[in-house]
Amino acid sequence: MHVNNPTKTQRPSKVSEPIIEAKRSYAIDVFRAVTMLLMIFVNDLWTLEGYPDWLGHAAVGEDRLGFSDVIFPAFLFIVGLSIPFALQNRFRKRIPKIKLAEHIILRGLALLVMGIFHVNLESYAAQAPLTKPVWQLLITAGFFLIWMDYPLGWRKVAKRGLRGIGIGLLVIMAFLYRGGTEANLSGMKFHWYGILGLIGWAYLICALIFLFTKGNLLKQWMAFLFFMAFNSLESLGLLEFLEPVKPYVWIVGNGAMPAFTMAGVVVSLYYQRWFLQGQSRRFAQFVTGFSGVMLGYGIATRPLWGIHKIGDSPSWVAICLTISVAAFGFFIWLVDIKGKKAWFSWLKPAGTSTLTCYLIPYVHYALYVMVGVQLPDVLRTGHLGILKCLGYALAIVLLTGLLERKQIRLKL
Repeated sequence: MHVNNPTKTQRPSKVSEPIIEAKRSYAIDVFRAVTMLLMIFVNDLWTLEGYPDWLGHAAVGEDRLGFSDVIFPAFLFIVGLSIPFALQNRFRKRIPKIKLAEHIILRGLALLVMGIFHVNLESYAAQAPLTKPVWQLLITAGFFLIWMDYPLGWRKVAKRGLRGIGIGLLVIMAFLYRGGTEANLSGMKFHWYGILGLIGWAYLICALIFLFTKGNLLKQWMAFLFFMAFNSLESLGLLEFLEPVKPYVWIVGNGAMPAFTMAGVVVSLYYQRWFLQGQSRRFAQFVTGFSGVMLGYGIATRPLWGIHKIGDSPSWVAICLTISVAAFGFFIWLVDIKGKKAWFSWLKPAGTSTLTCYLIPYVHYALYVMVGVQLPDVLRTGHLGILKCLGYALAIVLLTGLLERKQIRLKL
């Protein structure tokens, strides 16, 4: 898409009205694909004997930002970028609001279920009836059976039967689970929501806000500022009076997770209102201003709470938003303006079958442990080790593409 020939759509009288032809953004698709590639890359760093500190996560108590600390916030931001496009498409189809809410809730719950199963892998006990790799493979099989995007030609009874098998499999796996220590074994527990669960909560909160406010821009801004303020007030200890209700009702990530996603919603609405209407300069000014304010806030308040992902510090939120918004601006320039979409065609599966791409390593790592093969030290250390992780991420994307062509992909 070239700036001098923008998508021709009728400009809405209100920001909350859907853009008639703005059904998809290739810049968002490419941004999502690149982010997923990087997520697989950083998630594979654990297989190395060592790697530079700047590449990993900052440890507890460290006041710094590692490369890995930026990737997950970017993905949450991208979730927000996609919400207006997805819901506006459904608004045009005049799908009842209650049906849309049901769809949003079911998607959020699906991610929460997967996230909680994944978190319990971290405390899996050797004394469990099944070995950890087998349990990991079986829960992943359950995820695929339940949320597979089955071909349209399949009979409904077959789809329902396979989904029923998947649900039964997860129930059995939950029953067989044993975690903790040999002296203190326990069943599945809630520890935290996991990566997928955090995404699920952020999506659920922000999509429902967008739905019930009809995408009104002012109300999206209000929600974003509320989550940022909640995060800051909690970090300052000014919400201690809410401690009695915290175990029961709280905003995930102390407001940080929905703040990332709601920021994506806000930026997406301006992208539709200005960039897709040919006002690219105005949109560029907004991106620059928003990024500048977030960067300034993150740096200025750093002495109060530091920069750290563990603890969801406001400076971490603000600086990661700066990076995410700037990255989105870059991909708009590269894909929408310069028309370089084809450069990323090989990465497309990571953007279109994102959940499938994320889950495939769980299958590989389980098989890797079961087989007991270990890569030579040269591929687990130094620069070659880092290149191995990058190559692994690329291989996962290519495998996702192969599965996609065979119509094997998940869809929530």
